[in-house]
Amino acid sequence: MNRIILGVDVGSTKICSIIADVRGSDVQIIGTGACKTQGVKKGAIVNIEQAGSAIRKSIHEAKLMAGVDVSKAIVSLSGAHTKSINVSGSANVMDREVNIDTINAALSFAVHNAGIPKDYSIVHVLPHHFRLNDKEHVEDPIGMTGSRLEVDTHIVTVQTASLENLKKAIRLAGVEIENIVLSSYAASIAVLHEDEKDLGVACIDMGAQTCELMIYDGNSMCYNDFLGVGSNHISSDMARFLNTPLKVAEEIKIKFGNLLPSAEEQNRVLEIPRIGNNEETIDVPLRDIYCVMGDRVKETLRILSDSIGTSGLKKQITGVVLTGGMANLKGMREFASAAFSPLSVRLARPTEIDGLFDTLKDSSSSVVVGLILYGAGNFTNYEKDSQNNIRSRHNALNMVESNYETQTQTMQTSSDFQIDLRDLDQPSADIPENQVGNASDSRDEKPSFLQRFKAWSRDLF
Repeated sequence: MNRIILGVDVGSTKICSIIADVRGSDVQIIGTGACKTQGVKKGAIVNIEQAGSAIRKSIHEAKLMAGVDVSKAIVSLSGAHTKSINVSGSANVMDREVNIDTINAALSFAVHNAGIPKDYSIVHVLPHHFRLNDKEHVEDPIGMTGSRLEVDTHIVTVQTASLENLKKAIRLAGVEIENIVLSSYAASIAVLHEDEKDLGVACIDMGAQTCELMIYDGNSMCYNDFLGVGSNHISSDMARFLNTPLKVAEEIKIKFGNLLPSAEEQNRVLEIPRIGNNEETIDVPLRDIYCVMGDRVKETLRILSDSIGTSGLKKQITGVVLTGGMANLKGMREFASAAFSPLSVRLARPTEIDGLFDTLKDSSSSVVVGLILYGAGNFTNYEKDSQNNIRSRHNALNMVESNYETQTQTMQTSSDFQIDLRDLDQPSADIPENQVGNASDSRDEKPSFLQRFKAWSRDLF
């Protein structure tokens, strides 16, 4: 059957829309649009009218290119206001053969007994391990004989108020929501290989204002976390350190961004403008800029590594896959390999799709490509989605509606809400003394810019 799918990634700096023509298992991109984000900060809607206007522009551009009209969209959801809970449950097997209704019942009871707060709404219910009677590690229980099905699930919830604000912004853009997908989950669909999923893997989407982590083990995602820091924080660190406009700092990052500069590059001196006086400039060695940049990245990777450790799953995974715009920074793989050791590290771009435009082949497009693939049926074997439907890869279109409130079978539960990573709003202050460079050849006794930056950082705390 021919279907038209619209995916909308509501990022913190860019809103990207893709329209795809899906014919069976074949997916073809037929339209794309992008617009600078407004009304969104660190993944959360802060101005509905501005966000809706920006989303509308992005969708309109994609519609013009595709030459079709689309009324519903699959939309990304930042992990900014989400909480996740792991629940183990069970269901009796009718007629001793597991079918989709058996799985649906088990997932519904997991939700019923999970104790979801009233002010939170469910986005995903993802079964990552099945057990049938005493048989462990059942990959797909459909059609198997048994009397009792047990399932370990990962449930992603979001603050209802935050979700409603996103829905309002999407409606202002002129479309309804077909489904909502966690950004890190969408990115993983676009970049992870099957063997990585089989062995266990962490996937991190590194954006402009956020980093979103998910861990895949067993049959699905079983952990996710959020960090309100991204590549924009590198620019803001440099702007403060250099006392230069943020726009100039961003240009320096784009042009000279390198975590592993050569000696020649470090010795180069830049002449940059100062804030408040367009005519005043200052000479700064690139080594100082590289130092500020490196410290921010090291700190970000360290906290992400700590989150993997906190998950309790580090021994169950064999590698880390990085995607998103921040992952494009030169030297990121080497820095990440040191931070996540002994895990292997891979930098990933979204999987190739027929008609994929060059602008969508960059790792910054992983989420929006993942949304299209999700709509085409490339999700985990089973899941209960944001619309309260159970999705099955056996038949991506055959979704069974569920009622969380009316199920009454019993199940075993154990849960622990994850705590979001702390936000790094302040710049890194741990700058090694041996990396300080003079701003000029002068023997003046004035403190260097790096030393003044350190002093400024200490004052913050």
